[in-house]
Amino acid sequence: MQPRKLKYIFVSGGVISGIGKGTTAASIAFLLKSAGYKVAPIKFENYLNVDAGTINPIEHGDPFLCEDGTEADMDIGSYEKFLDEDMGRDNFVTMGQIYQTVIDRERRFEYEGEDVEAIPHITDEITKRIVNAGRNSDIVIIELGGTAGEYQNVFYYEAARIMTLKNPGDVLHIHVSYVPTPKHLGEPKTKPTQLSVRTLNSLGIQPDFIITRSEKYLDQRRRDRFALFCNMHPEDIISNPDLQSVYEVPLMLHKQNLDQKILEKLKLPVRKPNLAKWEGLIEKIKAKKEKHIEIAIVGKYFGTGDYQLRDSYAALFDAIDHAAWKVGVSVKTHWVDAERVEKEGEEIIGIPDGIIVPIGWGERGAEGMIVAASYARRKNIPYLGLCYGMQLAVVAFARDILGWKDANTTENSKNTAYPVIDLMPKQKEFMERRAYGGTMRLGAWEAIVKEGTRAYTLYDQYRVFIDKQKGLTSERHRHRYEFNNKFTEGFERHGFVISARSVIESLVEIIELPQSSHPFYLGTQGHPEYKSRPLRPHPLFLGFLRACMV
Repeated sequence: MQPRKLKYIFVSGGVISGIGKGTTAASIAFLLKSAGYKVAPIKFENYLNVDAGTINPIEHGDPFLCEDGTEADMDIGSYEKFLDEDMGRDNFVTMGQIYQTVIDRERRFEYEGEDVEAIPHITDEITKRIVNAGRNSDIVIIELGGTAGEYQNVFYYEAARIMTLKNPGDVLHIHVSYVPTPKHLGEPKTKPTQLSVRTLNSLGIQPDFIITRSEKYLDQRRRDRFALFCNMHPEDIISNPDLQSVYEVPLMLHKQNLDQKILEKLKLPVRKPNLAKWEGLIEKIKAKKEKHIEIAIVGKYFGTGDYQLRDSYAALFDAIDHAAWKVGVSVKTHWVDAERVEKEGEEIIGIPDGIIVPIGWGERGAEGMIVAASYARRKNIPYLGLCYGMQLAVVAFARDILGWKDANTTENSKNTAYPVIDLMPKQKEFMERRAYGGTMRLGAWEAIVKEGTRAYTLYDQYRVFIDKQKGLTSERHRHRYEFNNKFTEGFERHGFVISARSVIESLVEIIELPQSSHPFYLGTQGHPEYKSRPLRPHPLFLGFLRACMV
């Protein structure tokens, strides 16, 4: 019996970026997995960065952190949340990685004196990454970054063309494109997508399906026009209108039999997907909420020009949503610029039901975040500090309760008399060499959670992300600075609780205030937002929201 041939599905985009290729790729992967197939998604990015770790989140959104320490694009987070599987370095590729690999190989004389060129050497490396990602799978879903026609991604499309030629019948192309409805016209316009498909055709690729992103469901007239001008069948034009939640997308695609059509074109057995749990999730999302709460997020990466950018904290907003659906509450998030808090005072935070201080780097806005941590403690407002938010809560406690007015993190004040947050010794070496990329404490780290603490109660109550027998939890990390253990005694003497320490080096992982003195005050050096899943919300977010509901 011959082994089954690996199948490939390329997902490209047209007209505008951010159109939803990642959600589409994740939804298709989810449907095929639900039908019993093993699916491997992989994202190809255009930029020359080796990973997303050194990119300003305002530029390209919140880098998604994987278990193995890979700092990836947000779409990798979508794959994890839809598939409920951990992704890693095999699922994320940048053009910088491709060039670096080929050039390093040339320097080692592995091409044996051959002149190294974009084609075939760059395209061969792209193909190699795709095949490697699917080595234990039935189907590889390849999301191509950017839009068709950009010069940065032309080699990805060339690799796709070559793979289609070499693997007849085993490759599909799905093009996700925008169908605008200009207000002054009042009807969807198909021409932008027609031009995008023409660009694809010029690259030697004919899409098998077009998935149209639009405000409303696509009508038959528009399907017929796409079919006529894009050389396709009307039934292969799939509508993906704006929906209440991105998690409805798989059901919308399934309603139009996209999963069945894909399997038929790939000559694979058609199986009915098991969507019961997902349908239950959508019911929870859409259910009327009796309780409404407001959470202030005091951060520093909201602005992009004159606009506000949600993507800078994408994983955080997702984690809040997951927990909100589980506990049945409607959450309104109030974004507060930490620099405004510095200038205008704590009053602009208002009296929310909860305060979150999220990830951050550097001095800008830090004092405003410290003010927010102090404000939440004094006003008995539930507080959740994530990474930088945990560190700055430590600074706030040192200043307010211990009386160390000069206390700070050495990230912002190298000469502070009380460096309560400081660099790890190994990180000092990296910083001296200006080695920033991929050198932080990254990926999953195990920690021992102290019994009797709020953190232990939450992990135990929800029984996820913890090994109960060993008392261990594992969270993902992305940072250089740590709680300075030299100050442990002073903190604990004043009621500060260290509720978790890492197995390696005994680094402080979670801090909290006693339940007797505050309704909910907890900071974690790890990033629970990256591990939250729609069907498995993170315990710390569940506990935080329940405290906000009181």
